[in-house]
Amino acid sequence: MIKIKFPDGKIAEFEKGISSLEVAKSISVSLVKKCIAAKVNGNIVDLSKPIEEDATFELLTQDSNELQDVLNHSCAHLLAQAIRELYPNSLFGVGPAIEEGFYYDIDLGDVKLDLEDLAKIEKKMKALAEGNFEIERKEVSKEEALELFKNDKYKLELINELPDNETITVYSQGKFMDLCRGPHVSSTKWLKNFKLLSVSGAYWRGDAKREQLQRIYGCCFMKEQELKDYLYILEERKKRDHRKLGKDLELFMFSEYGPGLPFWLPNGYQLRRTLENFWIKIHKDRGYVVINTPIMLNRELWETSGHWDHYKDDMFTIEVEEGTYAIKPMNCPGAIQVYNNSLHSYKELPLRYAELGNVHRYEASGALNGLFRVRGFTQDDAHTMLMESQVGEEVKRIISLYDYVYSIFGLNYSIELSTRPDDFIGDIETWNEAEEALKEACLETGHDFKINPGDGAFYGPKLDFKLRDSMNRIWQCGTVQLDMQLPGRFNCKYIAEDGTKKTPVMIHRACFGSLERFIGIITENYGGVFPLWLAPVQARIVPVNNEYHLEYAKHVQNVLKDMGMSVELDDRNEKMNYKIRESQTKKTPYTLIIGDRERDENLVTYRVHGSNESVTISLEELVIKFKQEIETFGK
Repeated sequence: MIKIKFPDGKIAEFEKGISSLEVAKSISVSLVKKCIAAKVNGNIVDLSKPIEEDATFELLTQDSNELQDVLNHSCAHLLAQAIRELYPNSLFGVGPAIEEGFYYDIDLGDVKLDLEDLAKIEKKMKALAEGNFEIERKEVSKEEALELFKNDKYKLELINELPDNETITVYSQGKFMDLCRGPHVSSTKWLKNFKLLSVSGAYWRGDAKREQLQRIYGCCFMKEQELKDYLYILEERKKRDHRKLGKDLELFMFSEYGPGLPFWLPNGYQLRRTLENFWIKIHKDRGYVVINTPIMLNRELWETSGHWDHYKDDMFTIEVEEGTYAIKPMNCPGAIQVYNNSLHSYKELPLRYAELGNVHRYEASGALNGLFRVRGFTQDDAHTMLMESQVGEEVKRIISLYDYVYSIFGLNYSIELSTRPDDFIGDIETWNEAEEALKEACLETGHDFKINPGDGAFYGPKLDFKLRDSMNRIWQCGTVQLDMQLPGRFNCKYIAEDGTKKTPVMIHRACFGSLERFIGIITENYGGVFPLWLAPVQARIVPVNNEYHLEYAKHVQNVLKDMGMSVELDDRNEKMNYKIRESQTKKTPYTLIIGDRERDENLVTYRVHGSNESVTISLEELVIKFKQEIETFGK
């Protein structure tokens, strides 16, 4: 017998191996119709999975907010079931749930899908959902799995990589069977509110040398309104696409002569410089010293750091007289050279180096995506050398800095703690201490975190900061990486209080992640309507009539430029309303209109972007207003 503890605290005994579905039946027959999955000992499981030990137990219904991944994963199987019926010779790769939906990689031979085909597949999926097929879980041996999927080379490859004694699970619905760990919803009836979104090419297992499959993306929701809301957000995202806005607002461009290498146009460079100046100021205010290290360094440095063994395939290299040089893919070894330039005392620690370092990494051309995925970018790096006893306080300082920065851009975040990967350097005890230090820093600053097992850097665990934007997307930007390995590799030392030489600990951290990616994120987050302090063109001046008002308009422009603002004067011989509309189209925060009254009384009439309301104030008041808004970031 095993003991099952329910959410209300009650405990009941059941036969070992009972399923969640049978437990539900023992509570209420009517409850069974509402159940989708269960949570056993904190883990979501299928209703049919046996419970083999004492457990906490909770049934999950359509009102649960924990089923989104299970729903999407199950809908990926519904997609595969429809594909198999429509294209009997299809072969299947993998079909996971992802951050916002699901995808399935499929080999359809010579058949190339388009949007019309997706509509046909959707129709078949809807029919299968209405069919209310029970989704059944079955455990099989490796030998049995190889027999079941003997006609699908992709599944066979996955199965053959599993240990011989491993129990494998397969799921079936109707005549369709798939290899999968699960869990899944209990029936296809829960999969009625879905949408197939796109189809693209995807190499099998991400290897450009392997077969190219077709990847179908989709999403699924429990309620119809949730699906409608999500599809609306997708349409809004299209309007906010930073690649489109980058072109419309003349921020950046790309050239065929440098794929993945952005060119910053005047407006974009102004935006970038504003971010850089902001970044430098807040770091200097918090005790960082700003450095700059070479973009290209000898291979020996990268071999010492360990990056050559882990990243050489992603590094650009060049042969020169002294040997092989690599364009840096990260800044940390350069910061260590700066540290080793002189001997340091414990009194100097923590020693914080900040660097806006230009780095390059080889990204496959098919992976390039505007500013989000580039080959050359600027990391807003900082590397802090400190004593082990200072780690906790320093990480808390960093989290406080991130709180401040992200709040300015209106971005909320969550934290993931990435732990020791398989290809780590150093000893396990040191890793455990480092992971514990990061956990304590999060908790002591009032932040929860999620464990991301095995995803740490090869030299140490890290905290990843996942930002959520106005379109409800999640972005990986900030990171804090604790490194107890690299300083030792470069023989970094400091004079301890007892006069001995000791090796410092190193913290790698970036707040934006990269300037390029962060600019892409905030461009879409703001929809191109940047706040006044950040906007590349902060105000556009429109004289009603150049003959009578241009001189005063130039005076207003000069006054605002003298206070450091980026202001454009539209003195074209176009109608005033046309120029005002164009200023709105260019998403200029303030449009300033100059006519007779403004000129004669030293006034300015302004319109805020997105508003038709005109406000008239004195030029002196406008200067004060702009200064206050810029200094407080518009808060």
